[in-house]
Amino acid sequence: MRKLIVVVVLIAAVALIAPRLTRAAAVPSVGTAAPEFTLNSQEGKPVSLSQYRGKWVVLYFYPKDMTSGCTIEAHNFQRDQAKYDALSAVVLGVSVQDVQSHQEFCTKDGLTFKLLADTDHKVSEEYGSLKNYGVMKLSARNTFIIDPQGKIVKEYIGVDPSGHSEAVLAELATLEK
Repeated sequence: MRKLIVVVVLIAAVALIAPRLTRAAAVPSVGTAAPEFTLNSQEGKPVSLSQYRGKWVVLYFYPKDMTSGCTIEAHNFQRDQAKYDALSAVVLGVSVQDVQSHQEFCTKDGLTFKLLADTDHKVSEEYGSLKNYGVMKLSARNTFIIDPQGKIVKEYIGVDPSGHSEAVLAELATLEK
């Protein structure tokens, strides 16, 4: 009987905690219009998705500036910047850190593409990319390829940062044909 009570209490605890560990909103579907946004970049200037109409957009969400996985992912996007330029694609990184944190990250790691500060978590949530870790909310490691007309054409959920830039470039090359 005592074991049964312990099991019931554990199941109840998991049922209460589990929803807070999942995404708050659903990931927008491939084929739908990408949710519009305006966020400040590391330069403190507003950047809107709509200003990139006519270009491919690689919108990637990442948890935290200057952490190992996020640094690997950012370095790979930076390394491949000329290849993105050749495909008329722009890379935009989004996390919940502020402009100053993004400035420090870009300066320290030589990043030249835009990092956007989603300090109120609205954009991360709209893209189904906000994770609640109990004590803090961070952007999940998800990426969306948005076509020149503003439609989501590919999504990557739970990205492995090491080979991600190459996978995105390969997908862009097939989409351009």
